[in-house]
Amino acid sequence: MSREQQVLDRIERIRRRKPVVREDRITLAHGAGGKATHTLIEAVFLEAFRNPLLAPLDDGALLRFGNERMAFTTDAFVVSPLFFPGGDIGDLAVNGTVNDLAMCGARPAHLSAGFILEEGFPIADLRRITDSMAAAASAANITVVTGDTKVVQRGKADGCYITTAGVGIVEQPVTLSASLARPGDAVIVSGPIGEHGAAIMLARDDFDIEAPIASDTAPLHGIVSELLKALPRHVRTLRDATRGGVATVLNEVARASEVAVVLREDKIPVRPEVTGVCELLGLDPLYVACEGRFVVVIDGEHAEQALDILRSHPLGADAAITGTVTADPPGLVLLRTGFGGTRVVDVLVGDPLPRIC
Repeated sequence: MSREQQVLDRIERIRRRKPVVREDRITLAHGAGGKATHTLIEAVFLEAFRNPLLAPLDDGALLRFGNERMAFTTDAFVVSPLFFPGGDIGDLAVNGTVNDLAMCGARPAHLSAGFILEEGFPIADLRRITDSMAAAASAANITVVTGDTKVVQRGKADGCYITTAGVGIVEQPVTLSASLARPGDAVIVSGPIGEHGAAIMLARDDFDIEAPIASDTAPLHGIVSELLKALPRHVRTLRDATRGGVATVLNEVARASEVAVVLREDKIPVRPEVTGVCELLGLDPLYVACEGRFVVVIDGEHAEQALDILRSHPLGADAAITGTVTADPPGLVLLRTGFGGTRVVDVLVGDPLPRIC
């Protein structure tokens, strides 16, 4: 049985467990990337649009045109504030779309951009955002080829929202899915986590906290390409750890593959500044969003080779093997703490960090 067929069979088994939305109205938690988001997507959107291309619910859809494989993704950006240390909504929109394509194993090629602008939004800020997008697109070697603009009445939006779609070419013989993890695989995180979410929190001025933290927003297709060129048949899963953070990504893997993921707390890369901010705010860095980090699940025998490849790239200099995949208990993520104990790392519940991306 091919890897693609394995993916579809396992997905179909999981989809038989019918999720139910119990709320009568949308809440912020439905946009947090955690349990409420997954339930909403599966019970409403997947139920309405069900088809084999959508069913995997990966970062993008894989499309075949003759012998060519292409990835197609779409995204929306509502981050608040629009400008923050390390970036703004413009480069975030480009990098976020590029990274979704990269997680599909694709080389990004073209991008669309739609703008929803609020009446009264400063033209100078719009120019700043589009200049940032143009610079990010140039750096990622991707072109903005089409778009749209809508304006709504004052008070009906929050300045500027951006929607994107992107297409890319899958050049390596890879099949990537959250449902392909196996016991014995290793889990690698490409760098220190939680920096984007922490930077956004501090930029909102809701807390009297100062710390030298900037968003990690960056295009990941270059580092991913190097990994897939070297180990195309040994990488099982790629996921960028955005909403819900690393914890949510690994819960998706554990559930989709019907395996357990066991993390070691002392191996998870987190900068002291991020740890400090999270401790002050009562947050766990594992749930805090990144925009320039990704998670790799790879055949354990090739984990060290993969780590060397990642560390040879500027965006992966602090990559670390953070855990392993085991058979039991299926569907759970466990954390071995520094005190020798073990705790369950569940899917994010609620929304401690709304409007992060």
